[in-house]
Amino acid sequence: MSRQRTAAIDLGSNTFRLLIAEPTDGTPPWRTVHYEHRIVRLGEGLHANGTLNTAARARALQALHAFAAILRKFDVPADATLAVATAAMREADNGPAFREQVLRETGIHIEIIDGAQEANLSLAGVRAVLHERVAKDFLLFDIGGGSTEFIRACATRCRDAISRRLGVVRLVERHLHSDPPSPEDYAAMIETAQEHLRAVERSWRDTYVPTHLVGTAGTVTTLAATELDLCPYDADVINNHVMTRSAFVRLRDRLLALDHAGREAIRTIEPGRADLIIAGLAIVEAVLDHWHYDAMTIVDAGLLEGAWLHTQRLA
Repeated sequence: MSRQRTAAIDLGSNTFRLLIAEPTDGTPPWRTVHYEHRIVRLGEGLHANGTLNTAARARALQALHAFAAILRKFDVPADATLAVATAAMREADNGPAFREQVLRETGIHIEIIDGAQEANLSLAGVRAVLHERVAKDFLLFDIGGGSTEFIRACATRCRDAISRRLGVVRLVERHLHSDPPSPEDYAAMIETAQEHLRAVERSWRDTYVPTHLVGTAGTVTTLAATELDLCPYDADVINNHVMTRSAFVRLRDRLLALDHAGREAIRTIEPGRADLIIAGLAIVEAVLDHWHYDAMTIVDAGLLEGAWLHTQRLA
């Protein structure tokens, strides 16, 4: 393995994240030099018109200019940086054109990855921190702004992986019409999620449901931080935190009873996530119910860390 400092950037449909790290021989196998994230909401309005809108592109460019300055500050060259874009850029008609604009203006080369690549990178990041007992047999779900990935895995093997166009930005724009959320809005989100879960199950070669459920990405880590009232946020505390179904139900009922301003006032819910957390609740609830899980293990590491691990193989 290379021993050099490298960087990864995850350009999600909702959040952009940057990790600069150096390899170690421990767990996790990296030492964070710098981490930063920004809620950009790149996928805003995408499902309605099929393109990245002007305001979303402007927010994205602002974030990427800032990331490019950070990479220069820490002396991480372009060839030691892997930037991956997911659902928003791969689905938008102007995604490739925006990628070229980013390269011209910031020097950051973006790889627009497909759902299978996204799932495999997420799995690599999760495995790097997941407790061995859980890693023997688990179903991983990675909720994003524009898509959710579902991976059945055991030990070091991926049984199968599928990406569905089920994301929190999509659900909010399609179904969240009231504040506080009405029972009808929330039920519509759950039914949409269930439709996708039935499609996931149909894609499987068999009917086997893994023993453990594992969730990653901003929705579930925010839920975990809110359950624990964890402020400031600490990824080491979140990694391998187990949220029971009963704890989830209590948290769900608390958040659904609040209006947008009330959720924004919760110190563990960062600006820009107060509406999206409702869609996240619906997806989590649908997953728990569909496969009859009594708990889920939550990990902070995922796609970003998997992309960083890939930089080490390339270096």
